[in-house]
Amino acid sequence: MSPAFRPWRIAVTGLTGFVGTHFRRHMSELGRPEIKVVPLAVDGDRTVDIRDARQVAEAIIASHPDVVLHLAAIALPASAKADPGTAWDVNVIGTLNIAQAMKSGAPHARLIYVGSSEAYGSSFMDSAEPLPERAALVPRSAYGSTKASADLMIGQMAMDGLNAVRFRPFNHTGPGQTSDYVVPAFARQIAMIERGLQPPVMQVGNLEAERDFLDVRDVVAAYALAALPETEMPAGAVMNLSTGSPLRIDEILSSLLTLAKLPIATEVDPLRLRPTDIKRASGSPNFAKSMLGWEPRIPIKTAIADVLEFWRSSKN
Repeated sequence: MSPAFRPWRIAVTGLTGFVGTHFRRHMSELGRPEIKVVPLAVDGDRTVDIRDARQVAEAIIASHPDVVLHLAAIALPASAKADPGTAWDVNVIGTLNIAQAMKSGAPHARLIYVGSSEAYGSSFMDSAEPLPERAALVPRSAYGSTKASADLMIGQMAMDGLNAVRFRPFNHTGPGQTSDYVVPAFARQIAMIERGLQPPVMQVGNLEAERDFLDVRDVVAAYALAALPETEMPAGAVMNLSTGSPLRIDEILSSLLTLAKLPIATEVDPLRLRPTDIKRASGSPNFAKSMLGWEPRIPIKTAIADVLEFWRSSKN
């Protein structure tokens, strides 16, 4: 490489989290030495509080990004409900701080904003078909409200010149996800039962809801495509990441129980019955396919099996 060579830099918020870890691994597996993935940080490693506009501005300048992938968020709906003030500060004000810092400190860099299908909310109740991106954002939760607000904000800022694209990923799982989410929650219980640390009865909640599930490795592949130097996309573009084929929660449970090493019964735990009026949530992946050539490639049963193996090898 010549002395003038400068790598393509992708700065990531939340790089050490569940999705960030898989993104870093995916980029490494691509074998693109001219692309460097770094945390959005000052001095290379100092953690940045995205709620602090000054820290964010310093980190943008220090990171010299060509792309900023914004993953950091209060991502657990229960946490957002318990502390909505922090959720709004992190998910909305934090996103605003990043966007404004990029406009002034890295105006040519692309912001990849990661939203959520939770932003659609009540729109799922008005359609039996997978929702397209033009569906109204009518969130029904504190978390969904913060993600919808930040999504709309980035869309408006793109109209004013911010180089930004938006993703609305649907439910995704994979190795390393915490047991706060449904697939690892089931898998962890099976692993505990197999070790003799829990009676052979799984505690479950609502099994009738239908959700659009993806493998996290497919999700980060979409983010990678949007972050590559050769990719061109119109500012403000918004894409679902989904399969268009939702699964009932009991189908996921059945797949896991089939993989268990011993017979396991199930028992409904009233504390796990979270109230929801949305029985079916699914999105159309067509725009992401046409824009990026992306489509889910990993069968959800593979993701489920890998999550179970992760918890079998975990000490927690």
